[in-house]
Amino acid sequence: MPQSLSKVYVHITFSTKHREDAIDESIEGRLFDYLGGICKGLECNPIQVGGFKNHVHVLCTLSRKVTQSKLLEELKKQSSLWIKGVDKKYSNFYWQNGYGIFSVNPTEVDIVERYIKNQKRHHQKRSFKEELQAFLKKYEVDYDERYIWD
Repeated sequence: MPQSLSKVYVHITFSTKHREDAIDESIEGRLFDYLGGICKGLECNPIQVGGFKNHVHVLCTLSRKVTQSKLLEELKKQSSLWIKGVDKKYSNFYWQNGYGIFSVNPTEVDIVERYIKNQKRHHQKRSFKEELQAFLKKYEVDYDERYIWD
């Protein structure tokens, strides 16, 4: 086969430093659009971007030209620089060091998309910590509790 073909869906999540509620309603829409634009620039087609107060979710395809770590580095670096320039009140905005990235079955993309769209309603019942623990359990990811929340 002379072509290199790829269609890998990923669900990414990461939080603000110390899980601070730094994503307020005045910035969230523009931040989500900006994150989607970063994905587009890296040929990682954004399907849905959303989140809630202290974390974001990105559902996108993973370009065959970009590694997971490069995608996350650019999402966090570029958006952090951008948000700090929007208003002085965001001058101390930082993302956490780590992240979660999970593969998504193509038949479940619409489920993940709806999940991300409904973050505000979802987080009336479940914290980000509980949400991430559920992902880690679902994907059978081994982790050290001491480092996941620093």
